[in-house]
Amino acid sequence: MKLLITGGTRGIGRATALGAAAMGWPVTLGYRGNRAAAQDAVAAVHAAGGQAWAHSADVGDAAQVAALFDAAEAAMGGLDGVVVNAGIVAATSALADMDTDRLERVVHTNLTGALFCAREAARRLGRGGAIVLVSSAAARLGSPGQYVDYAASKGAIDTLNIGLAKELAAAGIRVNAVRPGVIDTDIHADGGEPDRAARLGPSLPLGRAGSADEVAAAILWLLSDAASYVTGANLDVSGGR
Repeated sequence: MKLLITGGTRGIGRATALGAAAMGWPVTLGYRGNRAAAQDAVAAVHAAGGQAWAHSADVGDAAQVAALFDAAEAAMGGLDGVVVNAGIVAATSALADMDTDRLERVVHTNLTGALFCAREAARRLGRGGAIVLVSSAAARLGSPGQYVDYAASKGAIDTLNIGLAKELAAAGIRVNAVRPGVIDTDIHADGGEPDRAARLGPSLPLGRAGSADEVAAAILWLLSDAASYVTGANLDVSGGR
């Protein structure tokens, strides 16, 4: 499978890229601005025996998304799967205290960006193609007093998953989503709580936070032929939360 992963150079995206390398799948990694992280991720895939390319693109810009897909197809000689993973979270806050710029930035990146990427995937993938959207357990839980804007954007991803899966089924393209829970990645630092995974882990039903590798395993399964009769599913990877 020739795979494109947005937000592919850190956290869950990077883990998915390394898992794809282990399966012999070439990957193109989309990233916004951290060139050092992109170079490191590509090097890690190469060290694991895989093939990888990285291309900078802001998923909130439709023209840049199209250019990212062009670059992926040119590098790999086609495209079979897309992981729509790029997303952001802002500092913990009640909704009443969030400024307009923050709300617009979170929704534009997490929802509009996902729509741009999913639209491009729908235009380019052929029969047998697969799309995995990265949602969040926050879509079910709402994240009150923390980031309801992020939760709302991910709730919309769940809806996008259901609708797009039905829309593309006749074309032989499967669409699914994963909903990670508390996963030990640096997104918590982006939200101003670098210790969040360690702090909340013991309170979760499985007694620990999850790893990016565990989410990546679910993503890769949904992309693979092992999930050939699975479409429109929202798969929780949340340790029972």
